[in-house]
Amino acid sequence: MTSTSVITVPAFSDVENQTRHFFGTRQHAAGLDLELGVPRRGVTAAGAKSWTLTVKQVHGTDALVVDRALASTDRFAGGWDALVTDQPGIMVAVRTADCVPILMHDPKRRVVAAIHAGWRGAVAGIVPKTLALLESRFGSRPDQVRISIGPSAGVCCYEVDEPVLNSLCQGVPYWETVIRSRRNGRAHLDLKALIRKQVQEHGATPQRVTTVNLCTICHDDLFFSYRREGKVNGTMVNAIGLPLRRR
Repeated sequence: MTSTSVITVPAFSDVENQTRHFFGTRQHAAGLDLELGVPRRGVTAAGAKSWTLTVKQVHGTDALVVDRALASTDRFAGGWDALVTDQPGIMVAVRTADCVPILMHDPKRRVVAAIHAGWRGAVAGIVPKTLALLESRFGSRPDQVRISIGPSAGVCCYEVDEPVLNSLCQGVPYWETVIRSRRNGRAHLDLKALIRKQVQEHGATPQRVTTVNLCTICHDDLFFSYRREGKVNGTMVNAIGLPLRRR
């Protein structure tokens, strides 16, 4: 559902396995002050300490795993496009302005992930690679992981050129199923459909994969868009975290 500043997903919000999560909007981003690689401390409604962490994104496929408590002196100076944690009270966050934000939650193994996927990362398989990391590192079963694909450049507006199509053709066997209106070396790319196909091929259950069907290029009232604005005027913040355990 959509509030005035963030979008949440009912699939992540059942009482037993609830996560703290959101896909942000431009209104929400205006109120945030996050420094890359530096955990930001906050306080929950119950008065407990919580953290939010976002890092430099490099359009790659590496994931940062946060498997311990954070401290205010921690610094994460590298570049990653996926963040994974099993630590309650830590929100892992990615920033987008047309690229696809993906949130994952395994309620059985109690682990979450936030992923940033542009066309390079998507073609290189960052989303299924992160799903595989949850499996190898935390014992997650892909068919038990809940996945939500957030607002991004939609197939209605996301036109790509021949170099992108060549990379897609070389890296994705079913590439023709995720493009539309191809002519004169250009086509419209459906990144959300590509990511859905990738995770289902890796074993994700279709019923556990949800999509927020909003295009960041179309909705200038809700989202920043690099494609529409021609520069980075701002980014949306998208995050997920496990709630602190009740004592």
